[in-house]
Amino acid sequence: MPKIDLVLLHAPSVYDFRKESILYGPVSDLVPSTPVFELYPIGFTTIAEYLERHGYRVRIVNLAVRMLNERRFNPEKMIRSLNPLAFGIDLHWMAHAHGAIEVARLVKRHHPETPVILGGFSASYFHQELLREYPAVDYVVRGDSTEEPMLQLMRYIRGSEALSTTADGPSLSDIPNLTWRDAGGEIHVNSLSYAPANLDHVLMDYSYVVKAVARDRDLASYIPFKHWLKYPITAVLTCRGCFHNCHTCGGSATTFRQAFGRRKPAFRAPEDLAQDIRSIGRFSNGPVFVLGDIRQAGMGYATRFLEAVRGLNHPLMFEFFGPTSSQFIEIVAEAVPDFTIEISPESHSEEVRYAFGRPYSNKELEKTIGYALEAGCRRFDLFFMIGLPRQTYQSVMETIAYCEHLMQRFNSGQDKRLFPFISPMAPFLDPGSRVWEEPEAYGYRLFYRTVEEHRQALVQPSWKYVLNYETKWMSRDEIVDSTYEAGLRLNRLKARYGLVDPQQAEITERRILKARRLIEQIDDVMSIADEGRRRKLLQALKPQVEGANLSTVCEKSELELPLGWLKLNFHKAVWLLAGDLWARLWRQKGSNGVRTQVS
Repeated sequence: MPKIDLVLLHAPSVYDFRKESILYGPVSDLVPSTPVFELYPIGFTTIAEYLERHGYRVRIVNLAVRMLNERRFNPEKMIRSLNPLAFGIDLHWMAHAHGAIEVARLVKRHHPETPVILGGFSASYFHQELLREYPAVDYVVRGDSTEEPMLQLMRYIRGSEALSTTADGPSLSDIPNLTWRDAGGEIHVNSLSYAPANLDHVLMDYSYVVKAVARDRDLASYIPFKHWLKYPITAVLTCRGCFHNCHTCGGSATTFRQAFGRRKPAFRAPEDLAQDIRSIGRFSNGPVFVLGDIRQAGMGYATRFLEAVRGLNHPLMFEFFGPTSSQFIEIVAEAVPDFTIEISPESHSEEVRYAFGRPYSNKELEKTIGYALEAGCRRFDLFFMIGLPRQTYQSVMETIAYCEHLMQRFNSGQDKRLFPFISPMAPFLDPGSRVWEEPEAYGYRLFYRTVEEHRQALVQPSWKYVLNYETKWMSRDEIVDSTYEAGLRLNRLKARYGLVDPQQAEITERRILKARRLIEQIDDVMSIADEGRRRKLLQALKPQVEGANLSTVCEKSELELPLGWLKLNFHKAVWLLAGDLWARLWRQKGSNGVRTQVS
């Protein structure tokens, strides 16, 4: 079997989460993953496919999901068994600051001469600190599109492995977007100059993953998140970058420009985006989430995309960054009858929403909801958040009252298609966001600023102590209290209006009340001066904590669309693999023929 060139490792948020007693809170209730954040970034698949296209063999190992699904799985043993030319580890969101660093250290312990490469939004922002403070990290590849810089770096590494100077690739100083440490320990920061104008160079249809699973005989390491086989949701990417400037967002236009070297978004051609979705349909019947508002590049782009997917018999989920017209909703409905819409107004309060960076009114929002439901939208999800500028405890409760108003208006009779959700902005305020850069100007106080501070925070015993911020309008305690109270009230409203059945609502209520009690118990323990006794008492709480860590303020299944019994098209995946095998054999036969003729 050919040698693996690159292994991409995805770490859990906290490396030893199976040993630690941590009340994570509702930090992942509204995403597919658990609080371990086992969902690896879509960039893993695009980097792997791009490198394989250029002759490198890449393997993805989702350590986090293996640790979740297999009680006896030993990540250190797995790392020790691998022997690639290089290891890549994602540090995309700061929630992985602990796990990513610990995994890098494990790699260096067992493979001291093998390069360790970090990448992702957070790695890009903290690139110099990572190399300065953590000897286990050799390189950081910066930016939002690292496929080409990674290819150049792998060419350099392969050339060095062959004991040639740089015959197979550039010198390190020539590789764009690279931060690296030389043999003398000096850190070098290359220019942040690679930011492609479009996404024509990447493939996002997950065909690489299907083929790699069969090749490596390792489905367990490629699963994106814990329950993916039961709910195989996938995502396609409209663009990298953003035109908007939501003040707490690490993916805002300002952050992309200052931290990732991108002055304007790079869009995937709408026809290619549609083909990505059709290709996914070859192996999955699960919904496809279209990441990024398809209107960002203009209505011409949106209509081209919708025309390209017209007639698709597959559930699509669209996110809109704001209200839209009835005419556009009708175009969506005509092209893709099985569609879902998600909008994040963040707050019922227009003052809070404007302060956050979303300048639209409730009237506009409600018109859009009405247009969508009338056009046959399968469901309309609304996401509200806690921890916003100008938001008080009372304002959070008023948001729940507004949710009742919306359910009264739109969920009449048996028509139950509007689903509101609320969760805290947690665990961290995004590095590089406008609020991060100027917290006082926006009314925020930050508790942690460095990678190490965030790494240490992640192992605190409850999410209250993990939060890296509070605001002038709400303390950490008030953010936590309002989250649980809002969760209780919204859960009861959902039961009243038929969005969840009474039995499930009762289970959720008990879980919220249990989490509240645990927060108080943990606070009491944290007041004990004796560290040894404190740790012993926290460990004693671990069984209760584990029972309160999943689906805290809402059941995760509330986010899921109903699917039929056949969720994955295994027979089509086999045909995909057979086609790939035939193509490789044909190429091999052709190359053998050429060699025979030459000889």
